Amino acid sequence: MADPKLKMGVYRYEHTEPLFDGRVAIDGVDATLDTSPLISDVFHRMTKGELDLAEYGLTYFLRTFDLDDSPFLALPIFPNRNFRHSALFVNVDSGIERPEDLAGKTVGEFALYGSDPGVWMKGVLADEFGVTPDQVGWVIGGTDHPIPSFDWIPQPVPDGVRVRHTDGDQTLAGLLEAGEIDALLSVDVPQSLLNGSTKKIRRLFVDYETVERDYYRRTGIFPMMHVVAIRRELAEAPGLVKSVYRAFCQAKDIVQEHYRANAAKQHMAVITPWFSELFAENRALLGEDWWPYGVDANRKAVDTFLRYHHEQGLSKRLLTSEDIFVPAFLGTR
Repeated sequence: MADPKLKMGVYRYEHTEPLFDGRVAIDGVDATLDTSPLISDVFHRMTKGELDLAEYGLTYFLRTFDLDDSPFLALPIFPNRNFRHSALFVNVDSGIERPEDLAGKTVGEFALYGSDPGVWMKGVLADEFGVTPDQVGWVIGGTDHPIPSFDWIPQPVPDGVRVRHTDGDQTLAGLLEAGEIDALLSVDVPQSLLNGSTKKIRRLFVDYETVERDYYRRTGIFPMMHVVAIRRELAEAPGLVKSVYRAFCQAKDIVQEHYRANAAKQHMAVITPWFSELFAENRALLGEDWWPYGVDANRKAVDTFLRYHHEQGLSKRLLTSEDIFVPAFLGTR
C-alpha cells in the first residue's frame, strides 16, 4: 500500500531545515514540504484548504474555534518563539517612558488586531502594568510597507476597543516617525531604527534583553508565536500524526545537538563574535532543551496565551490544551 500523501507548509528555520534537506524523513508519509518568504502566505494557504498540515500563527489557529466546526487541531510543535518586550517601540516625543504611560495613547499593531506578538504583549501589559487594550487606540497596518487587511480570517474586536486600519500608502513606522501614533507593537523592527537614520524612534524597553530574561526567570514562559496545525480528519490517524511529530522533534534535536557539540570549539563555524558566551548564558537559563515541544512542557505558556486570547475578546470561550491539541499528544513532554 502506498504511503499517504501529505501537503505541508512550514518556514525554513534552522530547526526545520533537516526536513527540507532530507536528513530527516517522515516515516510512512509521502510528504510534499513547501515554504514561503512570508509565513503569513503559508497561513493563508492553510486557511484556503490547500495544505493538510502547516505552521500556523496561534491566533489565526485559535480564531477558527469560534466557527461552528473548526477544521483544525494542533500538534504540540512550536516552530516560532520569541520574547516580545523587544517588539514595543515609541516615539521619543510621545511622553512614554514607562509601560504605564501607554494608557491614553495611540499604538500601531502589525498586520491585524490581536497578532501573535500583540496578544502576548497586551497580556503582559495588563498583567504586570495594569494597561488594558481598551485604554489604548489601535492602528493596524504594515511596519515599513503598506499591507491590506487580512480579511481571510475572523477579525473580532471587543466592545470598547478602538481599532482602525492605516489609509492608502501609510506605514506604521512612518506614522510613528511623524508622531501620528505614539507607539508601535511590531514583529518587524522599523528599518529606520535598524539603519540608524532616525532619532525619533526607540524601544520602550531599552534594555529589553535584561527585561526578557527576568520575565523568563519569574514565569518560566518562553512565548510561542506559531503552532503546527493539522486537518481534523487526518488527526484521527495516530500513526501519521506521531510520525510527523517525531520528525519535527528529530529535526530540532539535530540542530540543538550541533550547538552543544560545537561549544567545545567555541562555535568556530558561527560568524557572530562571542556567540559561545551567549550560548552558555542561554543554556544556563533555558536548560538543555531550550526549545521544547510537547504539551506538558509547554502547558503554562499555552494556557497563558489561551487566557490572554479570551480576555482580549479574540476567543468566545476560554479554551484549554485539551480543546486544541490532538488527543494522542496530551501528556507529552
